[in-house]
Amino acid sequence: MMSIKKFQVTFDCAEPERLARFWCEVLGYVVPPPPEGFATWDEFDRALPTERQGSDFACIDPSGVGPRLYFQRVPEGKVVKNRLHLDVRVGTGLVGEERLATLEAECARLVALGAVRERLLAADGVDESTLVMQDIEGNEFCLD
Repeated sequence: MMSIKKFQVTFDCAEPERLARFWCEVLGYVVPPPPEGFATWDEFDRALPTERQGSDFACIDPSGVGPRLYFQRVPEGKVVKNRLHLDVRVGTGLVGEERLATLEAECARLVALGAVRERLLAADGVDESTLVMQDIEGNEFCLD
């Protein structure tokens, strides 16, 4: 019998801490405590070699249910559409105008955090409405 494995989602990015804190706000995640022996993440970061400072950051689901999100600095910028994206499930179980109103309200909250609204994929009789968005570094995600 196969066991279910825990996993994390890793983002390549330019500014790990900034992007991690954005996703904390989106998902209700938190920054985990710093490593033992350090009072803050800033203190830990300053203890690293200069080239490693600010190179990664993470956030976690405070309930322990969702995957850990890990953000690592890479030298190149985003140039093409994501092959993988997150669906932020804010409208689960809702249909029609109620779903659309919920998606729009969450979209407005996330735009205030720096997200960009791309387009609405309107309900088509098979799938309910979904909003396609971008995070603060241009990574696509959906509100569904």
